[in-house]
Amino acid sequence: MRRFGAVLLVLPLIACGALRDAFSAHAKDAASAAGQSLSAEQLAGWASQVKGMPLQADNLQRLARIWVDYTLFGNSLAGTRSIDDSSLIIEAMWPLVSQAKWNHFRERLVAGRTNLNGGQIDSAYNAGTIRAFQQIQLQVPASASPDLMAQSKRKLDGVWQQLQAAHGANFGSLAKKYSEDNGSKNNGGYLGVFAKGALPPPFEVPAWKLAPGEMSGVVQTPYGFHIIRRPPLSEIRDSFALNVQQGIDETFDSLYNARLRSQRHLTIIKSSLASARAALQDADAAENNTTKLVTYDGGDFRIKDLVRWLHALDPQLASSVPGATDAQLSTVLETLTTRDILLQQADSAHVALNADDWQSIKAAYDTTIVHLEEAIQLSPQLLHDSSASPDGRAAIAAAHVNQYLSDVVSRRRGFLGVPPFLATVLRASAPWSLNSAGIQRATEQAQADRVAAGGGTSGPGTGGQPPLRPAPGPAPAPQATPVKPPAQGAH
Repeated sequence: MRRFGAVLLVLPLIACGALRDAFSAHAKDAASAAGQSLSAEQLAGWASQVKGMPLQADNLQRLARIWVDYTLFGNSLAGTRSIDDSSLIIEAMWPLVSQAKWNHFRERLVAGRTNLNGGQIDSAYNAGTIRAFQQIQLQVPASASPDLMAQSKRKLDGVWQQLQAAHGANFGSLAKKYSEDNGSKNNGGYLGVFAKGALPPPFEVPAWKLAPGEMSGVVQTPYGFHIIRRPPLSEIRDSFALNVQQGIDETFDSLYNARLRSQRHLTIIKSSLASARAALQDADAAENNTTKLVTYDGGDFRIKDLVRWLHALDPQLASSVPGATDAQLSTVLETLTTRDILLQQADSAHVALNADDWQSIKAAYDTTIVHLEEAIQLSPQLLHDSSASPDGRAAIAAAHVNQYLSDVVSRRRGFLGVPPFLATVLRASAPWSLNSAGIQRATEQAQADRVAAGGGTSGPGTGGQPPLRPAPGPAPAPQATPVKPPAQGAH
């Protein structure tokens, strides 16, 4: 099974929930949330202090959204909606909730399959189409000086002499002592199981020549010096069996997903790819974009669905999507649509969270809330001790939010954003708005303030990119667990 962990990922800031622009006759306020207002003057003052941020309306709008997020969060602490409400937690932790549901659904899918028996493990090892390896590695960059190269080789030559004296029986202990590959050294240098062609040639060529129990001697690759060993099955039976079973499970996942796409007639709408790229340049507006990107029997996948997934995906993948080629974007859309269908199947099968799931999700949520409370130096207890009235508590929360953002832009404190799925829930629970006229007024004022301060109207290096915010949980979909390649040594 895939391991389920409570992890905070870092993703680009894009807005959560519907954009509600308030086009007022006056431009005094730039935004409002839960009865509180952000003046254009205050927004301009903050923006002019953010070093390196181009003073453009879209960037000030993002800054106003950060204020909205935190004001709504503070309002929840003030008691308008319990921050520990179970339905809020489930919505706010959608990635973790969905991952847990998928894990249970997959368990049902594979329940009828049996694990490999001893004879099958023997046959898989003896066939030699997949092979296990150990290594002892000294990491030396290709740019290292000749003296450093010679020093590292002499050191590994000494290790090689110790191995020869014991006929390799001490390989695991020497790997733990000398190897600089942190991914394998504590496991006796064991790298895992590989099919031919899975490893970089400088490592694979000598490795694939080894018979069970044989060692390669000192081998040089662009990553350093290695001693490679092919351990006999008797030494690694349990690990080898686990690796082979994982490979079978991954093949099952791949075949199941391919069959699912075929049965549902999943089709990428090529003519919509350009629209997706354009929409993602303004993710705020794209959150409600219903343009279809993929169709399948029983549903479709739209730009707004893509934006939702970008909140949960690995930040490197998420940031690369707008600039992806048609082929790359099509692959992303196919994968994400398949994940959506899998989650629909899990819901249709009435897959539910168990007690362990809920404990993990609640722990991750509580950690997030504690971090946000620490950021604005506020808690429900502090608010209730400070004021008996809801309006009084809301005003105190707003004051803390304003002070926190003032500290952030002046670099007295680090920035921590409200996670996007939590922000989505908060925005649905209380009124909020952005005032285009007020944001434009704030932009012009911030530009003037920066010019007066001698800093020009923009700063270097940001390209208009917004700040970063933490988002809860891993991507809620089956994650492949490929056999691990040699860390450092053969990448």
